[in-house]
Amino acid sequence: MQVIPPALERLISDLNKLPGIGRKTATRLALYILRRPAAEARNLANDLLVLHETIHLCHQCFTFSETNPCVICGNPNRDPRLVCVVEEPGDQIAIEKTGVFRGVYHILHGVIAPMDGIGPDELKIQELRQRIASGSVDEVLIATSSTVPGEATACYLADILQGAPVRLSRLACGIPMGMDIKYADEHTLARAIESRQSLNELP
Repeated sequence: MQVIPPALERLISDLNKLPGIGRKTATRLALYILRRPAAEARNLANDLLVLHETIHLCHQCFTFSETNPCVICGNPNRDPRLVCVVEEPGDQIAIEKTGVFRGVYHILHGVIAPMDGIGPDELKIQELRQRIASGSVDEVLIATSSTVPGEATACYLADILQGAPVRLSRLACGIPMGMDIKYADEHTLARAIESRQSLNELP
């Protein structure tokens, strides 16, 4: 006998697919939504639909944005010659909260993880190389997380960019090994940006 109504079960299953949401949390969220007024549920459903209709990738940095270029790439007060490479848009948001970084970004949309079938071709690495080849970049700050995949991605980037006419740097002290960058506090990230280490020097 099915205790949970099919419509509610479908919502629980959909919420369960979200990262970090287990079956128990998905059930709690679904029941909360069900108890709220129908107007709130309609607003939530509409907001989810609008996401894919209004938000796209910035053609320069590949972050999610309603404008193209995004508000950072289109800001004349940012330094377009200093590019910070991060894994996900969430990492960009974390760095922006520090108020320290005044350059622009390049979002990879993931890390190299062969066990998950993710190689360099699945990331925005070729686009980064094209950006550097255009001659519009002086420094590339590699700001991937200090997890094993994050470090592997940083090493790969440092390897393929050796010899490119740019200064390579890496986030320095402040980010513990194994920490996902988006979970670091603002002061820790600010220190890491200010103390970034050079991976190569221009001749």
